[in-house]
Amino acid sequence: MDVSKYNQIAEKLKPQKQVKKHCISAFVYGGIIGIIGQGFLDFYMAIFDIKEKEATPMMIITIVLIAAILTGLGIYDRIGKRAGAGTFIPITGFSNSMTSSALEAKSEGLVTGIGANIFKLGGTVITFGIVASFVLGGIRYVFSFIW
Repeated sequence: MDVSKYNQIAEKLKPQKQVKKHCISAFVYGGIIGIIGQGFLDFYMAIFDIKEKEATPMMIITIVLIAAILTGLGIYDRIGKRAGAGTFIPITGFSNSMTSSALEAKSEGLVTGIGANIFKLGGTVITFGIVASFVLGGIRYVFSFIW
């Protein structure tokens, strides 16, 4: 079989990208996570009679804890396969990355395993977030003299 015929057959059999479907799925699942978070926020504000500013950290901790538990049970990965970016863009994705790194390294011990590897994926997010904040803060500082 020559190369051109092989390429034609391979092109026909190659799975098609479903960008619209993936975007809609990510939007819906991300929205569901947002609705759940808002539900916890409203719940904490009503039950504890506190302001939104005080209830927000409690909601974030709850969402992160739920994502970590679902990761440990293997459920979060199945949801992530269907939802795509809808589950790894919110804070739940950060929780998932840290929990899965810790689970992979647990056989190596607490310090050299979990302690050394827990930020394997999440550390890059933190690093680039800090660098981007520093750069954008510098740009804003420079522009504050112009305007």
